Amino acid sequence: MNPPTSPPTLRLEDVGFRYEDGPAVIDDLTLTVVPGRALALLGPNGSGKTTLLRLLTGGLRPVGGQITLDGVPVRHDRKGLTALRRTVQLVVQDPDDQLFSASVGQDVSFGPLNLGLSDDEVRTRVAEALDALEITALRDRPTHLLSFGQRKRVAIAGAVAMRPAVLVLDEPTAGLDPAGQEALLATLAALQAAGTTVVMATHDVDLALRWADDAAVLADGRLHTGPADELLGDTGLLTAARLRPTWAHAAAAVLRVHGVLAGGAPIPRTPEELVGYAVKSVGR
Repeated sequence: MNPPTSPPTLRLEDVGFRYEDGPAVIDDLTLTVVPGRALALLGPNGSGKTTLLRLLTGGLRPVGGQITLDGVPVRHDRKGLTALRRTVQLVVQDPDDQLFSASVGQDVSFGPLNLGLSDDEVRTRVAEALDALEITALRDRPTHLLSFGQRKRVAIAGAVAMRPAVLVLDEPTAGLDPAGQEALLATLAALQAAGTTVVMATHDVDLALRWADDAAVLADGRLHTGPADELLGDTGLLTAARLRPTWAHAAAAVLRVHGVLAGGAPIPRTPEELVGYAVKSVGR
């Protein structure tokens, strides 16, 4: 897959949004999507996560503030939104809201065809996207005969076929079994290695800590941002956001009490890293 070149910086600046005749969902929030870094967005139901993702990708227009791409304000007209969606793609939580073609190949080709690309270029992009999501064998399969996990992958492949610099995912692991989650995370790692910046909304603090470089937590109407390992270790913030503490920070506290983990050492983010510390402790 050809990686995007010079990934752009996507930024919300003092953005506000309210639905018609309703209270403010988001008010004066600022968020920077840093190129090349994985960003996890967390918060309780109703906190505005999905609204924030739709603002980032042009699906909603802010009532205050502005959205910029590489410092240039995004215009919410046909031309401006088309330019934004060439760069930034959203995959919604329920794949059935995104899949509408008869077959997998047709669905993945829909976006590139609408860019006016040549047939050869469309075929190349579809083949690359199917390969990246490991669903090449499903190319001719009717979409209504796919499993839930397969439909999730097809929805992501449709976005990947657009070759976005920024891929935005709303709860991509929801409804997947553990093997499906692991396969998806491996796919996202490959996309990131190829140059795609990934933003993921999730309720899973352990997954966010394991996967993300940076985190953004919506709590009490405010957006808190920072490195994932630091921000997700703030138990007060997680409580305010109705999120449970991560197992990794709890395990790190025990390791420090027993002198296995030095104060400034990184915490174990995966079970494998935790086992490594345990083995080291036994060998002492």
